[in-house]
Amino acid sequence: MTVRIVTDSASDLEQSVCDEFGIEVVPLTIRFGETEFVDRTELSSEEFWRRLETSTVLPETAAPSVGAFEETFRRLADDGADGIVCINLSAQMSATHQSAQVAAKALDGICPIRIVDSKTASMGTGNLALLAARRAEAGEPVDGIVREVEDARDRSGLLATLDTLEYLRKGGRIGGAQALLGSMLSIKPIITVTDGTVNQAGKVRTRSKALRFIADRIPADLEMLSVLHANAPDVDDFLGMISPATAGIDVRVGVIGQDVGVHAGPRLMGVTRVQR
Repeated sequence: MTVRIVTDSASDLEQSVCDEFGIEVVPLTIRFGETEFVDRTELSSEEFWRRLETSTVLPETAAPSVGAFEETFRRLADDGADGIVCINLSAQMSATHQSAQVAAKALDGICPIRIVDSKTASMGTGNLALLAARRAEAGEPVDGIVREVEDARDRSGLLATLDTLEYLRKGGRIGGAQALLGSMLSIKPIITVTDGTVNQAGKVRTRSKALRFIADRIPADLEMLSVLHANAPDVDDFLGMISPATAGIDVRVGVIGQDVGVHAGPRLMGVTRVQR
């Protein structure tokens, strides 16, 4: 049985990882004013961060169309897929999940397709897609993969510090972190993603304290851990800080792309993990 894994570009998986494990990525789009780009193919992460730092307008993101997902699903089915598992950015943050669901219905009776809400973002979604790809490579059937992904999702967490909440506020993605707004100029906000929405996890006065806050909350019973950052210059320092807690774990490091970066802003630093 051949099961194929699909995710969206907000998963922030490196293309080399997607190529290695056969993960298909359906891109979101991003608009700077009147100029629209397809994520990954027309705008690299490096160019995005350069534009964001100098742009006078907040860029906007748009979910992939139903047609984009349907084209991907049909192509995989035509290539011999016996089933497809599609894992997407939190349905609370984007219409991406809904687009995938509608597209899947168009292939009813042609190929079994399961759409999974990751209830998280960035490499939290990417980790689940990678887990699914490894299970598919081992010959796991569609429903078994979905059960394992949902189980891992329920053991997952994302914790990050932002330089500012301004981008979340402007983009309307602030969720339960609203209480931090009043003092956002004088603190380094720490956020978590809970049940698909952004919530307050803490607030400290300096970036070094914020990074220590995150490092101190890395659990001992790790199965997977990734460090995610938004063009942060101090990522190597943070890796050194967490190294005692991650000994023996293959830590992936990923740069947050434009889909999440629009709302997070530059210099975000955080971790996403799956506990045993």
